[in-house]
Amino acid sequence: MAATLSCGPNALASHGSAGWLWGIGDWTPKIHVVTINDVVRRHPGITAHRRFDLGPTDRREVAGIPVTDPTSTLIDMAWGLSDAKLERAIREADRLDLVDPESLRAMLDTTRRRPGIGRLRRLLDSATFSLTDSELERRFLRLLAASQLPRPKTQVWLNGYRVDFYWPELGLVVETDGLRYHRTPSQQKADRLRDQIHTAAGLTVLRFTAAQVRFEPSQTAATLSAVLLRLQPVR
Repeated sequence: MAATLSCGPNALASHGSAGWLWGIGDWTPKIHVVTINDVVRRHPGITAHRRFDLGPTDRREVAGIPVTDPTSTLIDMAWGLSDAKLERAIREADRLDLVDPESLRAMLDTTRRRPGIGRLRRLLDSATFSLTDSELERRFLRLLAASQLPRPKTQVWLNGYRVDFYWPELGLVVETDGLRYHRTPSQQKADRLRDQIHTAAGLTVLRFTAAQVRFEPSQTAATLSAVLLRLQPVR
């Protein structure tokens, strides 16, 4: 709080300092603030940045401290972090419901150019951007809600296996594959075996990759919708 106040009434904690306050970055002793003042007041231990496009939507508070909004924070963090740490920050922002990767990516196309935007865009568009299993589950549930599809049970044990999504009234199992690349032959064999066991038990099994859920949500929803309709009991 003292650092932001010392830089003027319009100053906000930013960059890594804002990331730490939001819970998406590590603590660093160097404090960063951003201000719309033409003249930035210099103080030892504080790195001040100027922006002339700061508006009300960019200003938030965390524990009473003025701070940049999550999207602005991630943009500012982008130029100073490794790809691995930046990806972790994005995943943490998603996990904390601050901003999800899809919304973040869309906002980048309407945000005024500044350092960090290009790098953040490239990372989000990269085929190597990964999701944890829990993040993939949340993303799939958001896809169902957006498509007005019925919500399934999650993480249910069936036939000795824990399945990602299960519609018991329809006998439908959906698995979302978080390991999109570099899957080993043994993992592929285990997946086929569990799918075959579920099928032998009379269940219908669908498997979607994380890439399908992430990059092809409309097609994923359309496929699932068609299967759900086919499995509806005849009246």
